[in-house]
Amino acid sequence: MTLEKARELLQIQAGFGGFYNANSCKLILAEVSREHGQAAVDALIRECQLDTVFGFAPGTRFEGGLAIQPPR
Repeated sequence: MTLEKARELLQIQAGFGGFYNANSCKLILAEVSREHGQAAVDALIRECQLDTVFGFAPGTRFEGGLAIQPPR
């Protein structure tokens, strides 16, 4: 998946909000992580404001349907 397509899909999901849309974002971000790395994931979280909508913080790893928070 290209970063542009991921950005488009994430913005749609963030616009809807809600539990199921958060799960969709996790799956999209997991794919971005596999293909483009953690830096791309962090940039998309900031750019699409997923930190305020779903509470995803930069540094969070996405593996499948899981969001693994960074150690504090």
